[in-house]
Amino acid sequence: MTRKINNFYNVLQLLKNYGFIIYFKDPADMYEMMSQEIKSLYHYKLVSKDEYLKCILIINQRRNEHK
Repeated sequence: MTRKINNFYNVLQLLKNYGFIIYFKDPADMYEMMSQEIKSLYHYKLVSKDEYLKCILIINQRRNEHK
């Protein structure tokens, strides 16, 4: 089952589905934690390679917007 991951909100919802609600005051810390959790989900084969890559791309784009 492939989920639609088109934007940052979809990444947050994906993490929420697995019990991860991530919020930090510092956005850089928040993006780093999200990346680590997505990598963890991929490592345990809970998300596909395509979903993993889309999530990492979206997180990195958001990270670059806030620099």
